[in-house]
Amino acid sequence: MAEFLIITGMSGAGRSQAGATLEDLGWFVIDNMPTALVTKVAELIAAPESTTERVALVVGRDTEQLDELEAAVAQLRGSGSQVRILFLEASDEVLVRRFEGTRRRHPLGQEAVIDAIAIERARLEPIRAVADVVVDTTDLNVNQLRDRLIDLFTANRAEPMQISVMSFGFKHGVPLDVDDVFDARFLPNPHWVDELRPLTGLDLPVRDYVLGNADAVEFVERIDDLMGFLLPRYVKEGKSYLTVAIGCTGGRHRSVVLAEEMGARIRARGYDPVVYHRDLKR
Repeated sequence: MAEFLIITGMSGAGRSQAGATLEDLGWFVIDNMPTALVTKVAELIAAPESTTERVALVVGRDTEQLDELEAAVAQLRGSGSQVRILFLEASDEVLVRRFEGTRRRHPLGQEAVIDAIAIERARLEPIRAVADVVVDTTDLNVNQLRDRLIDLFTANRAEPMQISVMSFGFKHGVPLDVDDVFDARFLPNPHWVDELRPLTGLDLPVRDYVLGNADAVEFVERIDDLMGFLLPRYVKEGKSYLTVAIGCTGGRHRSVVLAEEMGARIRARGYDPVVYHRDLKR
């Protein structure tokens, strides 16, 4: 049975780049796919003579067809195919900057780009709400987006659920593409220790400083207990992707240590999480 990935999201958020990355990973990719033809393509892929196993369909440029997308996905799933939705997101400010930088006209054709973005965001909200995975490309360049998608779509396909653990800095904004968020700003900040400031949470002295605090250890243990309760229930519910985010002020010290520690704890529970640090190099 073929596996389908529907790639959609905000114009300017990276749909074409995502399609190119999936093609490099061996997926059969159709860009700018009319929604009305999704089920027709599925019929061709399901034909006995077809050898195509993984298909990525990039949809969403023609917003007049977005209302049909949910029905098309439901029909695909009803045929027994595995279907996932990847939704690409970005902040309004970044989307405006991207359109101005390329001098492209927004597909909705509004005179003001910000107005077009607002209309498109409202129209896409029902699809975003049912997406299996949301990737926020606000702070990602093309190479970083590629790395993120490789992490998501080359993991062990036997895993019942792909888990990501992210560190971030609240001063750079709360990520849009996470499920569970934890705030570590109550812990002592290594930034205020002169010899630790230039280091990161990947360095042993910072790790020892953060985990040398009893509150940090208890914080990790409580999150670990919560994950022990939640993870099997997420799997039972059929969730395909889970992103757990831990934030501190700048995203370079405390959150990095704790994300690495939580990745190890989740791994010890029999899962295979990907740990990444959004703001480590800021």
